[in-house]
Amino acid sequence: MTIIAAKRVFVKSYGCQMNVYDAERMADILEGEGYAATDVIEDADLVVLNTCHIREKAAEKVYSELGRIREMKQDRTGRGLETRVVVAGCVAQAEGAEILRRAPAVDLVVGPQNYQNLPSLLRQALKKPVVETEFPAEDKFVSLPAPTPKTIRSRGVSAFVTVQEGCDKFCTFCVVPYTRGAEFSRSVAEIITEVERLALSGVREVTLLGQNVNAFHGLDEAGEPVSLSELLNRVSKVPGIARLRYTTSHPLDMDETLSLAHRDNPALMPYLHLPVQSGSDQILEAMNRRHTVTDFRAAVALVKQYRPDTAFSSDFIIGFPGETDEDFAGTMRLVEEIGFSSAYTFKYSPRPGTPAADMADQVPESVKDSRLQAIQALVTKQQRAFQESMVGKTLDVLVERIGRKPGQVAGKSPHLLAVAFEGSADSIGHIVQVDIVESVTNSLIGQLSDRPRAVA
Repeated sequence: MTIIAAKRVFVKSYGCQMNVYDAERMADILEGEGYAATDVIEDADLVVLNTCHIREKAAEKVYSELGRIREMKQDRTGRGLETRVVVAGCVAQAEGAEILRRAPAVDLVVGPQNYQNLPSLLRQALKKPVVETEFPAEDKFVSLPAPTPKTIRSRGVSAFVTVQEGCDKFCTFCVVPYTRGAEFSRSVAEIITEVERLALSGVREVTLLGQNVNAFHGLDEAGEPVSLSELLNRVSKVPGIARLRYTTSHPLDMDETLSLAHRDNPALMPYLHLPVQSGSDQILEAMNRRHTVTDFRAAVALVKQYRPDTAFSSDFIIGFPGETDEDFAGTMRLVEEIGFSSAYTFKYSPRPGTPAADMADQVPESVKDSRLQAIQALVTKQQRAFQESMVGKTLDVLVERIGRKPGQVAGKSPHLLAVAFEGSADSIGHIVQVDIVESVTNSLIGQLSDRPRAVA
C-alpha cells in the first residue's frame, strides 16, 4: 500500500498578540485541508507569513524573509517539490498587489479580514497569483473552524481569544483603521463557546484581545450590548478558567465599571497594558489620541484606587513629528511618575497613507536615537526594580511548560512575570505558590513554597 505523506505548512507570525491568534486560526483552517504544522520552513509545502504593518522595519522584515523564501522555493522546485507562499495580515492588506510586484514568488496575498477563505483562495491561486484585500460583509469568526482538543493542548495552558477587532480612533500615526477596519465586537455567546472549548482542553488562562478591547460592546443573547467588564465576569464563570487578562486598551475607555472589575473579579490579574504614546499634550493632540496626560493619570489612578497592586505597561512613540526637547522631557517625567513594570518604546516611522506621514517638522533620526536610548534606559531601570521587588515574596504561579534547565518548570506570575523553579511536569496547568529567591534578566527564579499547596 502506498503511503501519501501529509502536506506540511509553516506559519510565521509578526507583531501583536492578535496576529498570534490569527496565525493559530489559519493553522486550524489549513489542518482541515490536510496540512500538518511544521516548525522547519524548508520542509513546508505551504508557507504563510502573517504580517504586521505598524512599524516600518516590520514590513521590511517581511520582504527580506520573502527573498530567502524565494531561494528556498527555487531549491525545492529543483528537487521536484512544490512550495506555495501566502502573505497574510496587515502588510498584505496595506500593500496588496505591490507584494506580488516586489516578491513574485508569492502565490496569495490575503488581508486579515479574509483569511477564513484560505482554502478557496488557495484553489484560485493554482491558476494565477491572487490578491484578496476586500472587507467582506460577513463575520469571519462565525465561519472559522474550531481547533481540535489535541491542537489546543499542544498550544499550552494559556490562550488568546480575539473579542474585538478594528479601531475607530484614527490616531494619525496608525494604519489599523485602514488594515483592520472599523470597530467590531463579537457576540458574547460566540466568545463564551470558544472559551469553553479551550477550557475543556486544559486552558487555564485567557487573554481577551482587541485593537481597542475596552471599547468592547458585543451583544448578549437578548441582543443587548455588553461591556468588557461584564464580558470578563461571564468568562470568569467558565469552569476551569482561573485567570483573565485583556489587551490592548485606550485610556478614554477605562471607565469606573472596568476599573471596579479589577477589584471585584478575582480571576482578573493585576496587570494592565495601557498605551499613552507620549507625555506631552501637544504631541497627543497631533497624534489625535483624544486624551490628555491628565486623562491618562486619572485612568491609572482609578484602577489603582480599586486594585493598588496593579502593574502597568505602556507604549511610547519617540520622535513623533514636531516633538521638541520639552515634549520629550514631559514623556520622561510621566514614566518617572507612573513607574511602569515594562513598556514598549519605538521610534516614530511614517506609515504611508497616514496623516502623520505628511506632517512637517519630522524629527531627525539622530535625535530619535538619542531620545529612544534615554527612555529605554529609564524603562529598563524600572522593569528591573519591579522584578527585584518580588524577591522574598511568595507568588501564585501558573505553571505553563518545562523549564530550560533539567528538573525545572516555568510559568507566569499574576503580574505577567516569567518565573522558573524546580518542579514536576505534573504541575503544568496548576497554580502553585513559589517563593521568589532571585531576579535575573527578564525573569524570576524561585522555589516551591515551604507551605506548598495548589491554589487552583
